[in-house]
Amino acid sequence: MDGSSYEDKQSQTGENSHLASTAVSSSPYEQSQEQTTTQARWHSFVDSFKPAIETEVLSKNKRYNDNEDEEADISDIQRININTSKSHLKRKLKNRHLQMIAIASAIGSGLLIGTGSALSTGGPAGILIAWALTGASILCTIQAMAELAVTFPISGSFNVYASRFIDPSVGFSVAWNYFFQFLVLLPLELVAGSITMNYWNTSINPDVWVLIFYIVVSSINFFGVRAYGEAEFVFSTLKVLAVIGFIIVSIVLAAGGGPNGQYHGSLYWHNPGPFANGFKGVVSVFITAAFSFGGTELVGLTAAEADQPRKSLPKATKQVFWRILMFYMVSLTLITFLVPYTSDRLLGASSVDVTASPFVIAIQNGGIKGLPSVMNAVILISVISVGSSSVYATSRTLTALAEQGLAPKICGYVDRAGRPLVAIIITNIFGLLSFIAASGKQAEVFTWLLSISAMSSIFTWLSICLAHIRFRRALASQGRTTDELSFTSQTGVIGSWFGVVLNTLVIIAEFWLSLFPLGESPNAEGFFQTYLGFVILIVFYVGHKIWRKNWILFIRAKDIDVDSGRREADIEALKEELAEERAILRSKPFYYRVYHFWC
Repeated sequence: MDGSSYEDKQSQTGENSHLASTAVSSSPYEQSQEQTTTQARWHSFVDSFKPAIETEVLSKNKRYNDNEDEEADISDIQRININTSKSHLKRKLKNRHLQMIAIASAIGSGLLIGTGSALSTGGPAGILIAWALTGASILCTIQAMAELAVTFPISGSFNVYASRFIDPSVGFSVAWNYFFQFLVLLPLELVAGSITMNYWNTSINPDVWVLIFYIVVSSINFFGVRAYGEAEFVFSTLKVLAVIGFIIVSIVLAAGGGPNGQYHGSLYWHNPGPFANGFKGVVSVFITAAFSFGGTELVGLTAAEADQPRKSLPKATKQVFWRILMFYMVSLTLITFLVPYTSDRLLGASSVDVTASPFVIAIQNGGIKGLPSVMNAVILISVISVGSSSVYATSRTLTALAEQGLAPKICGYVDRAGRPLVAIIITNIFGLLSFIAASGKQAEVFTWLLSISAMSSIFTWLSICLAHIRFRRALASQGRTTDELSFTSQTGVIGSWFGVVLNTLVIIAEFWLSLFPLGESPNAEGFFQTYLGFVILIVFYVGHKIWRKNWILFIRAKDIDVDSGRREADIEALKEELAEERAILRSKPFYYRVYHFWC
């Protein structure tokens, strides 16, 4: 015992002596180490911009072709399936990122301001009918997308599903239309932010605000997908809190608890009435409703960069139901009791005029002051959020198009940090168009730019539903079942058919309204400003048919590839694992199963 203690003391003394003797001389060494670490970090940063290492891709290619000569015999469909299933995008989006993206990705001017013009056009009953039916369609669409995205967490997600399950020409036209939608949205949002800043200060040149927002939005995406996820988590949290706050205040006002003590009850449903412009007014509101839900599908685009898509995507998509119910239906129902559709402030509402927001009008009518400043702050948050999402959506769509051979190969460049660098740069260069904010031509320019991608979201949702129907048909025709799927749509194929029918009716209704606009006489300029997107979609579709000499209308179900791009290659092992998980779930208490179904 004593000997051991003595040896320990000697050892400790030796260590202390060594530390003491090197205390002075280690300073230069430590400085050298710090310099080495700094240089290593700098080299690591520089190296991160280099092309992603190709070893994984080459090893995967060997499964499909043994030599380069055979690659030329691969069909367009096979090439699409192979290339999009081996993207170099990094899987760094966590469950909490996807949850907030799903809950608040579409909360913006469409809900906060656009509902004002919708109320004046359709009336209280019209706005609730349009949002309820559109919301039901969106719910079915997102469920279908989740089934496909969990099964095939590939680059491009729903933009690729149309190519592999319907027809490459459909995928080509829908993807490019979706690309243009968000490409135009970036400068539009930046200009909207500069206009919103005029509420507080009109003396500063609008381009100053555009520059600030441009730097913020560009920086978020250049830092990688993890930075985008964290930024969206913060922005979405703030937007959710704001909408919840507006709902609580609206409930108090509807109950007559405002400063002026006014209680209207269902007065505005009787006078001026439930409908503003009859059937045509209700149909017009469907277009506004579709716009307000735009961006809901973004959660599917994150599939290739989700850390655990099999677990996080189903949870995220289930949140869409609660968002539609709470943020849209509850808030709009309260608005119909607080604001008459005949209010002069609702008429001619623009996408950035905060005073035309029904939320602002309702609370100001209740006697509460100072709300426009709060609403402007929320809109600014939405501007940065939507702008950042625009860069994300555009860059990932362009990358997927390049991987499919439907865009220049350089556009598919992904660096070692997992950033689609060239696609991000192209998007940001187009964003420079936002600096026309100081000119007097911004409205005219953006009207025509937006017409290029008009109804793009509707085309995307329609293609998702059709792709899901074709996927299920392919499984059945090949003698396979949904038992091999990690997640199945809770609304099933019936829900997808509902989405197809409703979106088709909206497209037809938009054609009718483009020819005969509400309250206006027919004119060619108005028609093309609202329906040019459909014309461009057809041009892209026919152009791809001619370019690729692809004359099929759709891929036959028995020929559809239902395996490429799956995370789990061993289907039998996956079936056993899923059977065990489902057995465990059945053994859980009833309340747990109910929670699991809805959340």
